Amino acid sequence: MDLRGNSVTWIGHGTWLWETSEGRRIMVDPWLKGNPSAPPDLHNPWPLDAVLITHAHFDHVGDAVDTVKQTGAHVVGIFEVGAWLESEGCQNVIQMNMGGTVEVAGCKVTMVTAVHSCGLLDGDKIVEGGDPAGYIIEFPDGLVVYQAGDTDVFGDMALIGEIYKPHVAVLPIGDHFTMGPRQAAHAVRLLGIKQVIAGHFGTFPILTGTPEQLRALVPATVEVPDMTPGITLSS
Repeated sequence: MDLRGNSVTWIGHGTWLWETSEGRRIMVDPWLKGNPSAPPDLHNPWPLDAVLITHAHFDHVGDAVDTVKQTGAHVVGIFEVGAWLESEGCQNVIQMNMGGTVEVAGCKVTMVTAVHSCGLLDGDKIVEGGDPAGYIIEFPDGLVVYQAGDTDVFGDMALIGEIYKPHVAVLPIGDHFTMGPRQAAHAVRLLGIKQVIAGHFGTFPILTGTPEQLRALVPATVEVPDMTPGITLSS
């Protein structure tokens, strides 16, 4: 996989750790200690320069507050999630919304649409968590990554492909709570992507999609590596 000197580690489920060719580190959706698929040696993958939150479900923000406080990283999220992080005592919070672009860890990060839900669990109640999101990450060396977050396929993925021209897409394929391999194959087509990293599968028995199933549904020219929690992909 051609990541232009950058690397990504799948910590498990929807949690990802990117390291730029310049040594800056970005974590997406910290769910560490409570994540049954996360290898124990990755429960504290410090240091971090930035944290990106796609949405407020427990399996994506379960360790967000502790992670941000312990690392001092800048944390990016939609306005409502940012407000919650600040209410929990986090600093360096960047609140944004769809279409906006900010710079963190030397990368340009743009928030884009996702089709999911985003309720925030507050005690035994679910409260407003804004809208779910994905991110386009533009690395200093020109690599463009589409980090989809939790989503179904949607037609405007074609616009994401047209506007941002990502080289790599990180897509959920588990089914049930996100799209499965069948829908993900259409996402690949809409995005015009040739390199796909699959996640959000295998954590629980209900998340049945696999990279092998996706690979069987896309052209042979599309690279879909096998993934296991803890694996690091690099060029």
